[in-house]
Amino acid sequence: MSFVPKKQAYSARINTVTLGTGDKATVIGGQNVLPFYTFDAPIENAPKIGVEISDNAASWTAPGLVEFYAGCTTMAERAAKAAAMPGADFIALNFESADPNGANRPTAECVADAVAVAAATDMPLVVMGCKNMEKDGELFTKIAEALQGKNVLFMSAKNEDYKTVGASVGLAYGQKVGAETADDINLAKQLNIMLKGVGVKAESIVMNIGTAAVGYGYEYVASTLDRVRAAALAQSDADLQMPIIAPVSTDTWGVKESVATEEDAPEWGDMEQRAIGMEVSTAAANLTGGADAVIMRHPAAVATIKKFINELI
Repeated sequence: MSFVPKKQAYSARINTVTLGTGDKATVIGGQNVLPFYTFDAPIENAPKIGVEISDNAASWTAPGLVEFYAGCTTMAERAAKAAAMPGADFIALNFESADPNGANRPTAECVADAVAVAAATDMPLVVMGCKNMEKDGELFTKIAEALQGKNVLFMSAKNEDYKTVGASVGLAYGQKVGAETADDINLAKQLNIMLKGVGVKAESIVMNIGTAAVGYGYEYVASTLDRVRAAALAQSDADLQMPIIAPVSTDTWGVKESVATEEDAPEWGDMEQRAIGMEVSTAAANLTGGADAVIMRHPAAVATIKKFINELI
């Protein structure tokens, strides 16, 4: 007698969120099975990969990154190059230099960069702030206005500023809102409820439930991903059925395995390969845990994860 597996497709489904417009628009979410459980039901939309473009990218020293972006001096030039990177589905603009506690780059300059990027490529865009809530509120509002109609995802609205970001990004300009919490299913659900409470549509919300480089408390990320996806599907919890995005690159390229020189840690081997390994392993962990999209940096890491996705769906 042949073995007949019992399939477990759920009646509940992860929301679909469209990023970008036109032929290059990409859809995340839509699954009614656990991550990569294609033996239970087809995966409606394969997980997507975003490529990080930072306004501080001139400081990147990894040989593979230097070579890939050779000759590029602006965010628009880097974005146009990243758009052709094999495996890229969208572009993530990281305005880390806008931080008032750092370079304090003017908002107007950041807006000009975002507009230039949108003119240079028709890839969907994600906008990442500088982690200063006051500056991000101003930055998000101005860029959302300048890119109105382009279905841009802004990361992120937090518990402390969800009204400001939700109103300016989601309501005033019809963009997508990233809901950021720190590895806690209850906080993630609460923030989604609060965003919907101010009028942001569930179909315009993407969750960033928190991530970390593998080996750096990642077990909290893994358990949160599992609980969120199980509640969304098995319990039909509509407040947790938003797709999940994981900003992998900003975590993995800053840990000691990625930044320790070969002189300081010769036993660890090639510095760039270590960073690529951290990025790949963290992205793979997020995707198998339930993330619908990851943000990455290195072309070799992006290619590896794209192959990983294609072989599992």
